[in-house]
Amino acid sequence: MNMLDRLAKRPGTAADAGLAVVFVAALALDARIVVGYHGDWIFDLVVGAMVCTAALLRRYSRVWTAAAGLAISGAAEPAAWRWDLPGQPGGAACLALLVLIGSAARVLPVRSAAAVAAGGTVVVAGTMERYISFIRDGTPSGFAATWLMGLGWVAALGAGLWLRFLDNHRGSTVEAIRRGERLELARELHDAAAHHITGIVVQAQAARITARRQPETLDDALAGIEIAGVDALASMRRVIGLLRDNNDAGGLTPGPEQLADLVERFAGHGPAVQLHLPEHPVWPPEVTTTVYRVVQEALTNITRHAPSACDVTVAVTHEGRAITVEITDDAPAGSPRFHHSDGYGLVGMRERVEALGGTLAAGPRPHTGWSVLATLPDPGRP
Repeated sequence: MNMLDRLAKRPGTAADAGLAVVFVAALALDARIVVGYHGDWIFDLVVGAMVCTAALLRRYSRVWTAAAGLAISGAAEPAAWRWDLPGQPGGAACLALLVLIGSAARVLPVRSAAAVAAGGTVVVAGTMERYISFIRDGTPSGFAATWLMGLGWVAALGAGLWLRFLDNHRGSTVEAIRRGERLELARELHDAAAHHITGIVVQAQAARITARRQPETLDDALAGIEIAGVDALASMRRVIGLLRDNNDAGGLTPGPEQLADLVERFAGHGPAVQLHLPEHPVWPPEVTTTVYRVVQEALTNITRHAPSACDVTVAVTHEGRAITVEITDDAPAGSPRFHHSDGYGLVGMRERVEALGGTLAAGPRPHTGWSVLATLPDPGRP
């Protein structure tokens, strides 16, 4: 049962199971057709089963499974012609080859994908002998398989390239959103760190002056400098690795204290909103702005995708070692939302939350409505 559970969780398992059913049906149909005009249906069945198996295993290695499928079909073609066996590739093998070619065109690097496409061209060219035999002898499967393979090769290659274009477009869009969010967060880090460091410099200058006149106050001054330094380091550690352009400049985005204004503006053209905030939160700027941005993006998504919502709740809590931000609504279950679980709005929110070591989850609620839940670690000093 554990093994079955692991298989069920693999991406594409359901699609491969459906594809396997299609392959089995195609193999059975091939065998029935071959029996009608040729006695040796076992050869066709074995070749088709081997190519179909390669197609089902394509996720393990796109290159080697495509190469295996093309090699089996390419070797079967002259063997069938030499020993008067059923022409190859058969219908099931053709279908499996199309899956391999389309998958390779979508995923593999350009050179490898071109090599697979070229191999498919060779196999298609080999089927022309069967078309000639159809014209000469009237063999029924020759004509159908030849045109199926030729037109299917073009369709599979085109579909793979189109999906490749869509994948690349989505990847570049997501990366642009992530980069923008990183730059924005880095700008905020720059301003926050500058504030802390300025305080350190001022306190150090004051300590030098007072140390001459009142040496007993030096310990308190050094303690203040230490606290300011720890605060600056904590802020930078929470967003370490994020880069910014030196020419970029921008002020801090309003924090939780301005959430009431945001909610009021939203309620002016949308449903009523219940806002729950902790009393007098004292958080670093990068945390306050992240809370604000999550609420802002979630309310924007409600406006765009759930206009039928009647009640919205924004709850910000700080308990123990975690800050939670949850935005829920009561829109009917059929209300359209993100087209994908990683919709572009969620990409920006998740990039910002994860940069601070937090997590973000979004999805439908058990009965009705939608929920966006962000959890951030306690920004207090260790």
